[in-house]
Amino acid sequence: MTLKRSLAGVALAAALATGASAVPAEAATSLSVQAEALARPANGKILYAGISGGAGVLKIKNGTKRDAVVTLVKGKTKAISIYIRAKSTAKVSSVVDGTYRIYFTSGYRYSTSKRRFTKSASYQRFDDRLRFSTTSTSYSIWTLTLQAVVGGNASTSGVNPKDFPV
Repeated sequence: MTLKRSLAGVALAAALATGASAVPAEAATSLSVQAEALARPANGKILYAGISGGAGVLKIKNGTKRDAVVTLVKGKTKAISIYIRAKSTAKVSSVVDGTYRIYFTSGYRYSTSKRRFTKSASYQRFDDRLRFSTTSTSYSIWTLTLQAVVGGNASTSGVNPKDFPV
């Protein structure tokens, strides 16, 4: 009598014998998505740094209940992206001189692989650009507040998610 086992069964038996655990593919996918959601970036984490080395400083205050990513774009080039947790403040140093358009997205469950929030995402940009300049005696320091502020002077516009710089 010959004993036949499928290859999958042998692999499963080998995995269990070595102390590994077996998880159905659907559950493994679900677990990896959950683990990624739990791997929330640290406040102030630079997610992208394409242009840096200047003296400019950008301070960002996120007074909302949602995490956010702020992205600076110089011309058509994405320069810097930074993660700001809800109810937190972060700072970008080393901003190179120039004029930048400021985009921001906010939401819940940020996916580092997709570079997007996967729940309740919104996409916006500030209507005015920020100009950073450095002289021998001074440099630019800008402060952005992501929530509405009484007496604030910055307006924003919605952005199609397809047009958001990732």
